[in-house]
Amino acid sequence: MSKWLLVDGYNMAFRAFFGMPELTRADGFPTGALHGWVKTLWRLQDQEKPDGMLVFFDLGGAQDRLALHPEYKAQRAETPEALERQIPVIKELTRTMGLVGVELEGVESDDLLASQARMLANAGHEVLIVSADKDFAQCVDDRIRILLPPPTANPKLGWRVLDAPGVVEKFGVPPARIAEYLAIVGDTSDNIPGIDGVGPKTAAKWFAEHGTLEGIIAHAAELKPDRFRATVAARAEDLRRNLKLTTLRTESPLPHVAPGDPQAEKIFRLLEAHEMKSTLAEARKRYTGQAELF
Repeated sequence: MSKWLLVDGYNMAFRAFFGMPELTRADGFPTGALHGWVKTLWRLQDQEKPDGMLVFFDLGGAQDRLALHPEYKAQRAETPEALERQIPVIKELTRTMGLVGVELEGVESDDLLASQARMLANAGHEVLIVSADKDFAQCVDDRIRILLPPPTANPKLGWRVLDAPGVVEKFGVPPARIAEYLAIVGDTSDNIPGIDGVGPKTAAKWFAEHGTLEGIIAHAAELKPDRFRATVAARAEDLRRNLKLTTLRTESPLPHVAPGDPQAEKIFRLLEAHEMKSTLAEARKRYTGQAELF
């Protein structure tokens, strides 16, 4: 059995960007996210010592979800320009580090990651999904767990592993019910409207009483508080549509993706070209004096 880290690229890139000061090259090109990105990947490799590590990026798309709900993700703010300028370099650094940047036009990176996780788990491997995105809680089982980054509001908590009991503790429902749970409470980050006024505790109580989303819909006339009964009955089809939006695809459009080998000289040139002196010094030490870490 091998251990794999599957990294939610944009989730971690945003964290790298907002977690670093506004560093720049002499010509003004931003480099803060680049420093944060490389150091985050190194830390994950040192901390988890995976046998394989892949990074997943979005190319845009989600055509199947947009067909169901044209407003899907419509409210998301534009990526900050300084981060947008660094994304191509982040991808290039990822490739030269041998970690592969997995992306496919028209398919969301969450689906690509979830399907690779399922493929690896089915082959008997241990998988850690590196992301703060709650959608991935639906993937958790005895072989797949989530590695949560330190919360920005409380970084001292550090990196934490979320397993199946942890999902139940956090959300009040098991992993198999997460997509249905999100269909009811909604997901503001993806612009998926749930039932107004229904929060996590109420949703968890309904699942404890009625088992599934269909069970909740079937027993709409019995729900408590009773003010939600008519709304759930009237919005049954919306909830079923929401479930299609919140469910990650686990049938991979790609075969198993194998990581590559680090290309030390290319890494050095990239870091030098972006005037990342301290990161370059660490890279030279790691890839020449401590190559066994990779």
